[in-house]
Amino acid sequence: MDEQSTQPDVCRRTEALDISDFVYGATGTRLRRLTMPDGSHWFPAVDVCRELGYSNSRTAVRDHVPGGHRDILETVAGAYGLKIPAGREWRRDLNVIDLQGLVLLVNGSTKPSCRPFKEWVSEVVQTIQRTGSYSLPTAEIQPPEPTAPVAYTMPEQMVEAIIRLEERNIRLDEEFASAQRERLAMEREHLALQRESLSIQREMLAAQQTTARSAERIADRFGTVPASPEIPDGRPSRPTTEAVLADWKTRMSVTEDVWAVALTIAPPLADTGELRLPLESIATRTGLPAHRVNECLRFMRKHACIHPVGAAADGAPVYVLNRP
Repeated sequence: MDEQSTQPDVCRRTEALDISDFVYGATGTRLRRLTMPDGSHWFPAVDVCRELGYSNSRTAVRDHVPGGHRDILETVAGAYGLKIPAGREWRRDLNVIDLQGLVLLVNGSTKPSCRPFKEWVSEVVQTIQRTGSYSLPTAEIQPPEPTAPVAYTMPEQMVEAIIRLEERNIRLDEEFASAQRERLAMEREHLALQRESLSIQREMLAAQQTTARSAERIADRFGTVPASPEIPDGRPSRPTTEAVLADWKTRMSVTEDVWAVALTIAPPLADTGELRLPLESIATRTGLPAHRVNECLRFMRKHACIHPVGAAADGAPVYVLNRP
């Protein structure tokens, strides 16, 4: 038993219509199917109902397919002494329908794409009622092998349905490819912006490192870092961003990631005395993952650069400077 139409040669049956084209013309898709050793075909009911626009596969099968044309996969496979196909999608309790059940579901569907197939089924019934039989015309070109089965001409309605469905699929593929190209272009633009942001951050880092080295030279010469100026009432003003960064340089060994975070949070700490930026906002500004930003903040807390004082209304942690 195979998921496709392959079966042992000793059990192969000649079919007037290629089963793949027949099913595709009826449903507009290549459905999963199981072909039994006797040539009968079974289809997952959920696949058929999804392609035909039924919202509830159990209700659709109950309403349109008689009991003799629907079953459980384990029962169908067990009748031939076969195992359940491998893969999670092939469950023992999977509802399956045979080829006649598929036709009944197609006839009950209201999708416009099913109309050509319904018209052909109606023509078959009318022809049998009028003439007592229905047969496909023999194709003008036959297989050269003498033992090959006879080739038949597919009904015009079926051909038109398959062509129309193939054209729709090609159009959908083109639209999908266009959307993919747009998405890739946006991703390239985003990466270019990230590279530009990193370049600016490196320049800022170099400038801040130069400032920090200058502050260190002053400290080495005078034995202290220049104190923050005082405002008229005698209270010390908030430190400058440069002073904050210079102080942090003396407290911890700075890696590129830590310094990128430091450059982002130092200005608001110097300006307002506290930091209320969410991790995601810092991650966006630095180009680092949120978990890495959190590790850098922990590292800075450990070295007494900052300390938490609670959380903002939106849940973002609030940090303030550890003043010397």
